[in-house]
Amino acid sequence: MTITTPEWVKDAVFYQIFPDRFAKSDRVFKPSNLEPWDAPPTIHGYKGGDLLGVAEKLDYLQDLGITALYFNPIFASAANHRYHTFDYYAVDPILGGNAALRELIDKAHQRDIRIVLDGVFNHASRGFYQFNHALENGAASPYLDWFFFNEEWLKSGRPLDAYPRTQKKGDSLQTLGYKAWWELPALPKLNTNTPAVREYIFDVATHWLDFGIDGWRLDVPTEINDDVFWQEFRRRVKGKNAEAYIVGEIWEDSRRWLQGDQFDAVMNYLFTKAVLGYFADHLDLREVRRAGGYHDLKPLNQREFTKAIDAVLAMYDPAVTQVQLNLLDSHDTPRFITCARDGTASSGGDERALRLATLFMFTFPGAPCIYYGDEIGLEGKHDPDCRKSFPWDESRWNHSLREFFKQCIALRKAHLSLRRGAYRVLWSEQDVYAFERRLGNETVVVALNLSREPRQASLPIEGVMTFKNVWGSDEYAAAQGKLQEIKLSPRSGLVLTATE
Repeated sequence: MTITTPEWVKDAVFYQIFPDRFAKSDRVFKPSNLEPWDAPPTIHGYKGGDLLGVAEKLDYLQDLGITALYFNPIFASAANHRYHTFDYYAVDPILGGNAALRELIDKAHQRDIRIVLDGVFNHASRGFYQFNHALENGAASPYLDWFFFNEEWLKSGRPLDAYPRTQKKGDSLQTLGYKAWWELPALPKLNTNTPAVREYIFDVATHWLDFGIDGWRLDVPTEINDDVFWQEFRRRVKGKNAEAYIVGEIWEDSRRWLQGDQFDAVMNYLFTKAVLGYFADHLDLREVRRAGGYHDLKPLNQREFTKAIDAVLAMYDPAVTQVQLNLLDSHDTPRFITCARDGTASSGGDERALRLATLFMFTFPGAPCIYYGDEIGLEGKHDPDCRKSFPWDESRWNHSLREFFKQCIALRKAHLSLRRGAYRVLWSEQDVYAFERRLGNETVVVALNLSREPRQASLPIEGVMTFKNVWGSDEYAAAQGKLQEIKLSPRSGLVLTATE
């Protein structure tokens, strides 16, 4: 099978937004009892961010160089993260409702910025109509096949324990009367074996494509352990828009879902874990491993990192690799700069580690994704701290870091080889990792020095070329198969370009 993936994603620069925390507009009516914007976030509290607020910040995003926005869930929900969906056809009123999404899509598309939404199709919420119907009517409800219920409970007239007074341990089918995701009472698992449920999900997916979105990020898609379901999902989505992006949240080897008949890509957490393990000079493992998907994350030496990156690149078809969603952190992890400590776990974040990792991400195959606020140095421990409000007071920004992000984005946009070219490791020793991206007559060499000491390296290069430092005036000549004596400052990166 020839694998086809969306062309636009190969050139995209993504920005992930947690809607409640990025920006809020005075044009959206807000309920009372919101938390102060700059107060530390809490598990249940709302800040009042909305989609019109995002629309009003498109100048900021465009100036940064962003070409695609990935949003955490935006549909009506009784949770600030909105993974507890109760109406898949309605944007949450606190976010501005459907009208706000309409304005955001229109204004984003005018700037050639794409919109990808979070699809939470494995589970719904206690407020979801069909579940609430069963909650109210028990065995008499016509929607019993929409979820996994304990039939003995219902037949005996025993009510579902959807709001237990104490935390229940064990199989939720036995403790709550229905199967819940991770045994959480608020998240009843949808029964996608039921044709009506499948059709409902497919209709939701195509409805919002008709509305104008450009793709779906799929929440915990492996929990719907059904290839036929996802094959049909792809057929319906691509039938509406062949260039729609389908990206799954899978933290491990995803080859099963990336054969060209299900997803286009996944959130590339294998890349994330390798980068965090290598570039973080001092890794705060206690904080890191609070993220469930990071339980096996560990510091990596040069050999281990090279092996991990080689494995990631070899794992998938090149068409998939070019559209993988590469990220350094997300709403489900502590922020990179918080995990990477400068010297000791108690000291400040290691900005140099973040810069090295960022440069690597923007020169690596796949679509880079910035988690909102990383570009200005926003720190954050595990949930809910990693979901802080964006500080729009510019005096609180790390402007130098933001400028570096802009340089990396501009670099990627300027060189087609960084987006579609071949990848070859040139050097991996003495704390220096160097690689080549080559497409046609363009070659880009990236060398990263993790050492706290200056380093030199001689890199194997095919052809006779003169390389220029993209961020400096120095030049290097490649001859006799070598790019001689590349000089690297401590904890820094060098990018060289040449055209044959």
